[in-house]
Amino acid sequence: MERNKQEKPLKELVDKMLRAYGLSDKLDEVELIQSWEKIVGKMISKHTKDIYFRKKILYLELDSSALKHELNLAKSKLRDKLNGDLGKNLVNEIVIK
Repeated sequence: MERNKQEKPLKELVDKMLRAYGLSDKLDEVELIQSWEKIVGKMISKHTKDIYFRKKILYLELDSSALKHELNLAKSKLRDKLNGDLGKNLVNEIVIK
């Protein structure tokens, strides 16, 4: 069966619709937060008290000072891992509290 040249993949149409309604940033935030445990593991996720994403900055609140120190040293690696896993350049900076 031949495709009509005007047919577009559903994902492309949904992405356009989300951008048109200004919802793509919120969807990116939800996707990033949902994938947090998978990306960093259960131990880090368990010590993450708050996580939110605004204007390409990921804000993390951790309950362990040792873990804060370790993640501060590995911010660029963590940022690259997050962006790579999501397949987009979403996170430009990480702020750890």
